[in-house]
Amino acid sequence: MGPSTRVDPVVPAVSVRASSGTSAETRGFLDSLRTARSREAGDSTARITSNITSQLPAQSLGIERSATEMPSWTEILRDSVLESLIRLAVNNNRNLRVAQQRINEFRALHGVAASRFFPQINAGSTVASNKIALAASAPIEFDAARVTTDLAWELDFWGRTRRATQAAGFDLAGREDDVRAVTLSLVSDVVSAYLQLREADAIIAIAEQTLVSREATLQLARRRFEQGLISELDVRQFEATVADPAARVADYARQRTEWENALSLLLGTSPQSIPRGRLLSDIVRTVDVPDTIPGDLLARRPDVLRAQHDFQAATARVGVAQAARLPAITVAGQYGAQRPSYGQLFDGRGEIYTLQAGVSIPLFTGGRLSNEQKAARARAEQSRNVYEQVVLVALREASDAATGVKLRRDQLAAQQTQERALQAAYAIAERRYASGISSYLEVLDAQRGLFTAQLTRVQVERQYLAATVQLFRALGGGWE
Repeated sequence: MGPSTRVDPVVPAVSVRASSGTSAETRGFLDSLRTARSREAGDSTARITSNITSQLPAQSLGIERSATEMPSWTEILRDSVLESLIRLAVNNNRNLRVAQQRINEFRALHGVAASRFFPQINAGSTVASNKIALAASAPIEFDAARVTTDLAWELDFWGRTRRATQAAGFDLAGREDDVRAVTLSLVSDVVSAYLQLREADAIIAIAEQTLVSREATLQLARRRFEQGLISELDVRQFEATVADPAARVADYARQRTEWENALSLLLGTSPQSIPRGRLLSDIVRTVDVPDTIPGDLLARRPDVLRAQHDFQAATARVGVAQAARLPAITVAGQYGAQRPSYGQLFDGRGEIYTLQAGVSIPLFTGGRLSNEQKAARARAEQSRNVYEQVVLVALREASDAATGVKLRRDQLAAQQTQERALQAAYAIAERRYASGISSYLEVLDAQRGLFTAQLTRVQVERQYLAATVQLFRALGGGWE
C-alpha cells in the first residue's frame, strides 16, 4: 500500500559543460602556449575537454564505498605527506565523529521501527486481596496471586509498519550520506589548506632568493657610486627595491603560520608545525584530469543522495499516513496461572488464558487523519523540489569547476611563458648594467617584472590545483 518510493528523473537531459569563454583566436594562442610548455618541460598538466559528456541518469546511483572511506586524492595529487595528513584528519576530526555517531543513532531508530513487525510480549505478576459483592449475596473475600504472559500484535495488513520501516531506512541512508559529505568536505579542506601552505612556502622561497639577488645588485650599485659612475639617487632606488621582497617574506611567514594552525585544527590536533611533501610546481606536473568526465558521476554526490533519500523517506511516510486511515487489525492474548497464594501457582489447577482478535475502524477524527495525510504529501512534494534544486546546483557546480580547471590551466601556461621571457630579460639587463651599457632603470624594471611574474605564477599554480580540488569535490569524490 502507499505510493512508490521510486525516484524518477527530476531534470531533463542536461550535459555538464566546461565553457572556454574565449574567442577562437585567443583559444588558438593559449593552446599553442600550453603545447610549447608541455613539449619543453615534459609537462603532464591535466587536459579537460570543453564538454563533460553524459548526463544525469534516470535514477541516482548508490555509493558502494563505505561511509567513511577516504576519497582517492593520492591518485590525483600524488603526495605521500598529504596522504598521511588526510588519513590523520579522517581519523581525528571531531565533526566527522559526530556525523558517524548519528549513523548509530538512526540505525537504532530503524530497529525501533522494524520491531513493530513482531508481537510485543510481556511478563507480569500481581498479588491482591479482594472483597466483592455479587447481587444480594454476602460479600466474598479472597486473595489472588497471578503470573501471566501478555501478547499484543497489530497485523501489518495495510503496510503501515512496512512503510514506516522503509522511511526509517531512508533516514539512516541519509545520515550515511551526511558522513560521506562531511568526509569529502573535510578532505577537500585539508587539501586546500595544504596547497595554501605550500603556496606560502614557495612565495617565501622566491622572495628570499630575490632578496639575495637585489642585495647583490645593491652592493654593486654602491661600489659604482663610490667610483663616481652613478649618483646617490640610483643607490637609493636600489635600496628601496630590496625592501619589497623583505616585506613579502614577513607577510607570507605570517600567513604560513596561520595556515599551519588552520590545518592543525582540521587534523584534530593543537597548533603545530606541519610536515611538507612535494613542491607546488611538482604537484602541478603530476595532476592528470581526464579528457572526458561522465556527467552521471554527479549522481553519487553525497548531497544529491541525501536529497534523494529524504524524498524517498517522505514518500514512504505518505504511505504510513494513508494506512492510518484504514482499519487496524490486532491480536491480543494472555496466558498464566492464578491461585490464592504464590505457593500454589504451579500446582496445575489455576490455569487462565485469554485470546482476542479485534478490528478498529476510524470513523470520525475531526479531520485529523485526512489532514495528516495531506501534510505528508506536502512534505513529500517539498522534498521532491529540494531534490530537484540540489541536482541543478550540482550541475552548475560541476560545470563551473570544469571551466575553472580548463581556464586556470590556460592561465598557468601563459604565466609560465611570461616568467621565462622576463627571466631572460632580467639576465640580459644585469649583464648590460654590469658592463655599463645600460642604466639602472633597465635592471630595476626587469627585477620588478620578474619578481611579480614569479609570485603570480605560484599563485596561479595554487589556483589551478584548487580548481582541480573543486572539480573533485563537485563530482562527489573524483572522476573514476
